[in-house]
Amino acid sequence: MTPEFRRDPLHHVWVAFAPERQRRPQDFLPPTLQGGTLDPFAEGNERLTPPEVYAIREEDSKPNEGGWRVRVVPNRYPAMRIEGQLVSSPEGLYDRMTGIGAHEVIIETPDGDLALEELPVNAIAAVLATYRERIVDLDRDHRFQHIYIFKNVGPSAGASLAHAHSQLVALPLIPSFVEGKLARARDHFIAKQRSLFSDILHSERAEGSRLIAENDSFVIFCPFASRFPFELAIFPKRHHPDYASCTPDELEDLAEVLRFALQRLNEVLENPGYNLLLHTAPLRRPHTERFATTRYDYCWHLEIVPRFSSMAGFEIGTGAYINTVYPEDAARALRGEEPS
Repeated sequence: MTPEFRRDPLHHVWVAFAPERQRRPQDFLPPTLQGGTLDPFAEGNERLTPPEVYAIREEDSKPNEGGWRVRVVPNRYPAMRIEGQLVSSPEGLYDRMTGIGAHEVIIETPDGDLALEELPVNAIAAVLATYRERIVDLDRDHRFQHIYIFKNVGPSAGASLAHAHSQLVALPLIPSFVEGKLARARDHFIAKQRSLFSDILHSERAEGSRLIAENDSFVIFCPFASRFPFELAIFPKRHHPDYASCTPDELEDLAEVLRFALQRLNEVLENPGYNLLLHTAPLRRPHTERFATTRYDYCWHLEIVPRFSSMAGFEIGTGAYINTVYPEDAARALRGEEPS
């Protein structure tokens, strides 16, 4: 069976059916990380991955060989396929769409023993620049409407390989969760003629109890209504909707605060599993005018969600969350302060 998207009118959520991912043995086993001596993402093992689609390399190195710093390859077990025509059709009350999309793996370092936060700032900035380059490249494909980048660390967060990597998924649709965020941001701007994201940033910096750190370009804080213990948000000080419009200096600053945030989580929580989530505005058309207009109501941002437990009946049934740690207490611990 081929991948496809389905949506029903009750939940109004697109679901990606990806039968090829059943070939991954960990899908039906308790979560563990695949280890051992044969690391498919390590330098020298390039033959074990699909051919690369992008890499940051030494000048004299060749594609699909050693000499790279960051490497991007198609996911061997993709959630959707890039080949084919995008076809949408009804099925009674329901919606069906061919499973068209891109699913890529960003291998963050040739050294499988290093975590992202153990890399120097310029190496992390190279990973973040790779995110930007892949977004810009995939934006040329008119079938795609939204690009989502995420990083799973540890079995509790859904990781199956220990080697530092993140993933990119280009979708032919805008997920309902993203549509909801866009609608709330638009409503706030219409009502107040101010960006919701700018207002949140102003409130957090003025109040201060949930702030972790900041530099010239970014602020780290624990959200006021954090869904998970020690959840973190990273907001840019320059309001812009598209991550792809980040400057090299901003990516260097982002690498600095991201490294600091992950290191503090490791120190306080003893290396937890986590999900790193990059939220950027949907792709805009026409492509030739990508940055010609400004979207005043939305701003790209990062979230870091430590994973201590899976969602249970309350969360699944209500869409709400139970958090056992106030964000003010989490921020205090991450700042290295004594409990009040």
